[in-house]
Amino acid sequence: MADIPGARAPAPTARDVLGWLARGEVALALGAVSIIVLLILPIPAILLDALLVLSITSSVLILMTSLLIKKPLEFSAFPTVLLVTTLYRLGLNIGSTRLILGHGHEGTEGAGKIIEGFGNLMMGGNFVIGVIVFMILVIVNFVVISKGSGRIAEVAARFTLDAMPGKQMAIDADLSAGMIDEVEAKRRRKELEQESTFFGAMDGASKFVRGDAIAGLIIVAVNILGGILIGVLQHGMPVGQAAASYTIMTIGDGLVSQIPALIISIAAGFLVSKAGVEGSADKALVAQLAMNPVGLGMVAASSGVLAVIPGMPVLPFAAVAIAAGALAYYRGRKSLEPEPQPVMEQATEPQEEPISESLAIDEIKIELGYGLLPLINDLEGRRLTDQIRALRRTLASEYGFVMPSVRILDNMRLPSQGYCIRIKELEAGEGEVRLGSLMAMDPRGGQVEIPGEHMREPAFGLPATWIDDGLREEATFRGYTIVDPATVLTTHLTEILKENMPDLLSYAELQKMLKDLPAEQKKLVDDLIPATVTATTVQRVLQALLRERVSIRDLPAILEGIGEAARTPTPWPCWWSRCAAGWPASSPTPIAVTTAPCPSSPCRRNGKTPSATP
Repeated sequence: MADIPGARAPAPTARDVLGWLARGEVALALGAVSIIVLLILPIPAILLDALLVLSITSSVLILMTSLLIKKPLEFSAFPTVLLVTTLYRLGLNIGSTRLILGHGHEGTEGAGKIIEGFGNLMMGGNFVIGVIVFMILVIVNFVVISKGSGRIAEVAARFTLDAMPGKQMAIDADLSAGMIDEVEAKRRRKELEQESTFFGAMDGASKFVRGDAIAGLIIVAVNILGGILIGVLQHGMPVGQAAASYTIMTIGDGLVSQIPALIISIAAGFLVSKAGVEGSADKALVAQLAMNPVGLGMVAASSGVLAVIPGMPVLPFAAVAIAAGALAYYRGRKSLEPEPQPVMEQATEPQEEPISESLAIDEIKIELGYGLLPLINDLEGRRLTDQIRALRRTLASEYGFVMPSVRILDNMRLPSQGYCIRIKELEAGEGEVRLGSLMAMDPRGGQVEIPGEHMREPAFGLPATWIDDGLREEATFRGYTIVDPATVLTTHLTEILKENMPDLLSYAELQKMLKDLPAEQKKLVDDLIPATVTATTVQRVLQALLRERVSIRDLPAILEGIGEAARTPTPWPCWWSRCAAGWPASSPTPIAVTTAPCPSSPCRRNGKTPSATP
């Protein structure tokens, strides 16, 4: 019906509306709007009770999630959750403040059953006790837990950022060596970036907890003082009754808000302190605390000594001593048992790495100064490794030869902005680039007339200038060629690879090329090598073609040409022709070539019978 002109679209059903509301982004938007509504509009007491129950249960869920995850990154949304829950509690505080100040004169049930229940439970009939308990909870949350977890997150973020270049280099080295594929490398890079972002966000999110605690103290003070003034001045309540009534509701409100805040702060502490520990928290703690029989034995001994001291309760210390002693005995007996050895495997001593492996050399290697490490970790543009991968693909399609993998590593002996390209461990080129700048070149070969650092382009030696990134538009307007640092290095590498392609085509690379030929061409290789020519001869021919910048992509046609040339009869040098021409017999090479058979008559010069071979 929607496609018919003039027809109305069918009205959305209840199922469509529920499905639309169940979408994650819609639910998050509705939640944010609801929190804003809590900050502005008053809510009834029964609705406040339901929202407080949701606050307490959600904090328990967050704590359990933090305890049971194996790695902190499995709960990477925790900073966002912390922000949302903090705003949610502040909205509930404002809503409860309206109820306390507006309905406190009606009795302690004016702000809802949950606030009244918490106030009576924690105060025990004495509002001074409730105030002290509330202050202790705030101090524990603000001074101890949130401050400690924030410090852990700050240090973890700092060390993670410092270790990022080395970890990125390790990932790229494993990728270049073929130990991992591109998918695994991307996953590791993404996980490394998420780890640094997570701890940085946790460092900032801990400030929400501190602000929440301070806001809780201010709200409690306002509720008590404002409630007493409203009750005495406006509603004519006695001072003692007003103080008791408003204090019970205020302390109950503070406890209802601070207990979830304390639980979430504990969850944050578990989360940031879990860095480097694999497995859930219970397994990690048991594996590291309850596995040492000596430590358990000391616990049992100290508990036993305390149990026999006069005035000390015997039962609790004796119970701990017996339990710790039994566990220490069990762990000690188990540690003495020999570990089961596999039947088919025998324990072998670790073998020393063969010295021959240290002789292996890298075909292509790029050494970077410390200042150029961001070229590998560039998150805004293409990484250097991506450009090198594209370069290898381009050279393979242009010349028919897949270049060996390029190894990238840092070299502290190089200048901070310098690099060195090595072919088979020999230096083939070097240069310097300027990160944060652009290289501008005049296509006519002249000097660039823009302020900057004048130098020579490393690949072709043309005049060039490193200019600030802000001068890009001006350089483009003047018709200059603009190149970023990674492209400068890649262009230099391209020219070096083109010059050294013959040397890079080794015997092993030739075997790979022959092995990768289609199945219908394998018969040609079997007929040609080694019956007609050797593999070394084919290698020399291909190297000669690459030296002349001739593509060897059509390898079957080249092999057919080599086979045809090898089967043509080779003329024999005739020593008789040399003698007949009157050349001296000591000449090292024949001066005439003929396919005619040599005569059988003796040579006129030396009286010997000439031969058809030298």
